[in-house]
Parts: sequence; structure tokens; C-alpha cells
Amino acid sequence: MGGHLVGGAYGSMMRKFGLGADNVLDARIVDANGKILDRAAMGEDVFWAIRGAGGGSFGVILAWKIKLVPVPATVTVFTVTKTLEQDGTNVLYKWQQVADKLDDDLFIRVIISPARKTTGSADRTISMSFQAQFLGDSNRLLEIMQKDFPELGLTEKDCTEMSWIKSVMYIAGFPNSAAPEALLAGKSLFKNHFKAKSDFVKEPIPVEGLEGLWKRFLEEDSPLTIWNPYGGMMSRISESETPFPHREGTLFKIQWLSTWQDGEASEAKHMKWIREMYDYMELYVSKNPRQAYVNYRDLDLGTNKEESDAREWGAKYYKGNFDRLVKIKGEFDPDNFFRHEQSVPTKIG
Repeated sequence: MGGHLVGGAYGSMMRKFGLGADNVLDARIVDANGKILDRAAMGEDVFWAIRGAGGGSFGVILAWKIKLVPVPATVTVFTVTKTLEQDGTNVLYKWQQVADKLDDDLFIRVIISPARKTTGSADRTISMSFQAQFLGDSNRLLEIMQKDFPELGLTEKDCTEMSWIKSVMYIAGFPNSAAPEALLAGKSLFKNHFKAKSDFVKEPIPVEGLEGLWKRFLEEDSPLTIWNPYGGMMSRISESETPFPHREGTLFKIQWLSTWQDGEASEAKHMKWIREMYDYMELYVSKNPRQAYVNYRDLDLGTNKEESDAREWGAKYYKGNFDRLVKIKGEFDPDNFFRHEQSVPTKIG
């Protein structure tokens, strides 16, 4: 929870309730002098900064006080997968146009990766899984989908009603048979080597842009991208309300991943691929600055160790909030005790 909240803490209910950081009421932080401070003691500036500016810049957070939000007794989930051969590209183009405008109770993300055309086949295609959590029953969900996103072809048999906690496990990829207690184990479902990058999209990526992306995806061994829709409450909260600035005007956020198993043996190859793919996408994503999500830490954007101008990476993560973060850091931790490659600096050149 701690690392999640310092970066903003997005989830499948953010279109309804905003980020986790938008629902923090108080915190306890250890400062550079070893003092434990609550919201009143740290002051509103520091309390503002720790809700979205990433970890390791201001102190060690011991506890968060979170405002709970209401969820219905029954929620509905679905996963509908389309391939290129099933008109997936055009369905995804439509998703880009509607995902941020759907009912606030509905969150549909897209998980995209290469897949075999048929079992045992060496030929690959692109698989796009439209995975949803809806805060309501399947009848109302089907009405919304038929009205606003009929292109996906959702049917009653695609929908599964369950408790909210089970829907969290569904989104996280647990098997349907898993009990909620499995969440307490705190263990990752997988372990591998990976490189992640991120983007925010302001206008739908055209079909020709998507087709160029698919060509590149089919050249890589195990690439993955997850597209998370914005809109709803995310568009109603000011971008200066917390350090997390990616609000109104953002259609969706992209996480890019390349994964591999053999460590350094093939690292250079996969790093080269994801950087070239990222360069290709520059035309289609946010600009001036090209924005990034701080909790997908990306040292390609610049580091303090190299004494580059921190504004280069700071503007991508925080936009206009960066100057305020630097001012707060300089006052709260003037000796820069809490620092790392992309920690907020005490001043900028």
C-alpha cells in the first residue's frame, strides 16, 4: 500500500472515486531528523507532496489513514478478447473514443500482447483483452454497453456477477477458485526480468498508428501493454490538487512492458526493442512534455546521478507541480537526506 499511494495509486475504481491518493485523510512520516509527524505536524505542503510525488524524497511513511468508499454488494466483471482477425484494431480504435466517457461505474482496460493464431501454430497475431469491472449488476452493464460500446459485442454469458473483493482478485489475475485470503500472502504471481515505460494519450491513436505498433509488437518475444481508461472523477479533480497531474484531457494511460527470463543474456536486445517502440509512439501520445507515470520509474527519462537538469524528467512525471515539489523539498529536507536517482531535488539548475 505504501509504495502504491505515494505514486498516486490508480485502480479499477478511479473513474468513480479518483486515485487512492485522492482519498488519503492523514499519514505518519519519519523526517530526516527521525521525528514522527502526522498531517498537522508535517504541514499541508508536505502532506500534499507525499500523495503522488513518488517514494524516497521526503521521508519514511509509516502509516496512511484512508477514506473508505461505498461499493455495491454485487459487481460485474467480464473479459472479451479480440484478435486482428476479429477486427480487433477497429474495436480498439472505438474503445479509445468511448472508454473515458462511459458511465463512471464502468472501467474497461485493455491488455494487449502477441498470441498464437491457433493452438500449436507458429504464426502470431495480436490479442486484445477488454477486461472490465462494473459497480453494478449485469443487466445495467449490458444496457450501457449496447448503447455506448456495441462494437465489443458483449453478451450476457460474458458477464459474471460477484462480490467486490472477488472482482479485485479477478482483475489481479487470481484463479476463480482462489479465496480472498490469498491476498494476504503478499506474493507476486510471477517473477521475471522486465523494462517498463509509460505514456498518456490525449487523442485516439489512428488505425495506421496501431497497425505500425502491431508490426513492432510481433518482432518482440514477450511484449505486453496495458491501457487504462481515464475520465469520470479523474477529469473532475484539478491537476494541482495532488502532485499527480494526469487528469482532465487524458483519455487513457499506457504501460509498456518487455519481459524476459534469462537476465543479462538478452537484456540489451529487449531494452533496444522497447526504446525503439517508445520512439515510434512519440507521434501519438502526450507532448510538451511527453508525460510519464512516476510509479513506473523510468531512468531513461534522466537521473540526478548524471547531474542532468531534473526538470527534464520532473516535468514528465509532475508537469507544473514540479516547481512546488522542489520548493517543499528544499524546506523540509534541505540536506537532501532522502535521495535516489529520480528523487525530488532541493533545487533545480
